[in-house]
Amino acid sequence: MKHYSLEDFEGKMDSIYRLVIVAAKRAGQVNRPESRPLVSTHSKKPTVIALEEILEGKVSYTTGARDEEDFLE
Repeated sequence: MKHYSLEDFEGKMDSIYRLVIVAAKRAGQVNRPESRPLVSTHSKKPTVIALEEILEGKVSYTTGARDEEDFLE
């Protein structure tokens, strides 16, 4: 199994926190029976699949324009 480092994800996410959140959410989706990986992989682990999808640019995220405003209210 390949080991990943934080340097592998530079430029893919704006923060380590966001990487963890996006990977966790995607791993939850991959873990569902009806879901299929977006990349070709030998791994059966949802978290590894999610990280590989992020590295290949298959998974993205969006933020709302009001996220910070809503948090401050």
